[in-house]
Amino acid sequence: MNSFADLELHPTLLRAVEAAGYGEPTPIQMRAIPAALAGRDLIASANTGTGKTAAFVLPALQRLKTPRAENTWGPRILVLSPTRELASQILEAVRKYSKFDRVSTGVILGGMPYREQLRMLQRRVDLVVATPGRLIDHLERGRVDLSAVELLVLDEADRMLDMGFIDPVVQIAAACPESRQTLLFTATMDDAMSRLAGRLLRQPERIDVAGKSISHDAIDQRLLRADNLDHKHRLLDHLVSEDGAGKTIVFAATKRDADRLADELNAKGHSVGALHGDMKQAQRNRAIEALRRGRIRLLIATDVAARGIDVADITHVINFDLPKVAEDYVHRIGRTGRAGASGIAYSMYTGSDWKQVKAIERFIGRSLTAHIIPGLEPSDRPRRPRPQGFADKPRHAGRAHSERPHSERGQRDGGFAAPRRPRAPTGSRPFSSAS
Repeated sequence: MNSFADLELHPTLLRAVEAAGYGEPTPIQMRAIPAALAGRDLIASANTGTGKTAAFVLPALQRLKTPRAENTWGPRILVLSPTRELASQILEAVRKYSKFDRVSTGVILGGMPYREQLRMLQRRVDLVVATPGRLIDHLERGRVDLSAVELLVLDEADRMLDMGFIDPVVQIAAACPESRQTLLFTATMDDAMSRLAGRLLRQPERIDVAGKSISHDAIDQRLLRADNLDHKHRLLDHLVSEDGAGKTIVFAATKRDADRLADELNAKGHSVGALHGDMKQAQRNRAIEALRRGRIRLLIATDVAARGIDVADITHVINFDLPKVAEDYVHRIGRTGRAGASGIAYSMYTGSDWKQVKAIERFIGRSLTAHIIPGLEPSDRPRRPRPQGFADKPRHAGRAHSERPHSERGQRDGGFAAPRRPRAPTGSRPFSSAS
């Protein structure tokens, strides 16, 4: 099976795939599409960037080739996504693959006006992409009817569980017919995911193209030791000013830090935008589109907002603050090194971050490569540095609190005490279009 034609897709869908410039289907597409077209429930383990969106969108659109059941009104296809950005990208894929068909689509997201969503729900719609929180709101108010759902798709279901959406997902599934087909896509498969699948799916077919370990062979993963917060800023200034540095995503721990870094880099002449959960959806969409089109080169992001960013030509990812969850490291660096390209990921750490470094290395099954920038060497180095990573405990891992990075003190995107530092200037902007 070497072509999309072998998957027995409808001719109009094949035309759309060809128009999108796709050649051969990816492994997840080759295995998931036939199973979905056969009407089987499906658990598919696949990482971001493997073509999984087409693996469920194309079967969904093929299902819409059959007539709707009589006297039904609500959506026939429902796709649940953990974040607004990912939901928007799924809808964009739906429109791309249905360009030669007439498909009525809609989106139900938090951060968007209710009036627009209510207008959409008052007409007959074929396919809806939604985030669980806003959909539950409409469902409990009796504004959406899911009794006509024929296919339910849970995309990045592991992330929905991480974000606390398990109860809303179960409630939404219960509002759909028991006869529906369910497709569940996840990057990881643990006990919690197995329990959810057991509740929602019927004799599912299992497809695993993610594997137990996650490999990013095309990404040069480098570890940068920093003495303190000021040192981290000097390292960042150097990295974003390097010759050859293209589009870059910088990850910060908090919403406030993302805005502050964006303001500082913008003041130094860089074309930069911010992306975090406090921004309105329209602002977030503009920031991603500005990066995609090259109007900005740097995007300062938090984990929650950055999930699902799909910009093909990211050359660098910089972890100004390390993630607290090791799995988030994989999702962060996966923004680069895509579609056959190579990329570089820098991760900064101080002595108090050492447990996070080791957790990341355990999760990815390898050591990160120690990297030193001439002229910006750390004065506080670990013992016996090894070429392929720091295997020894840093000499000053217990140094005084003044060495803790602001990521230790700040509020993460969704929950702890705010950093005790001055507010950003009143005139600061979360997004700059200067380029």
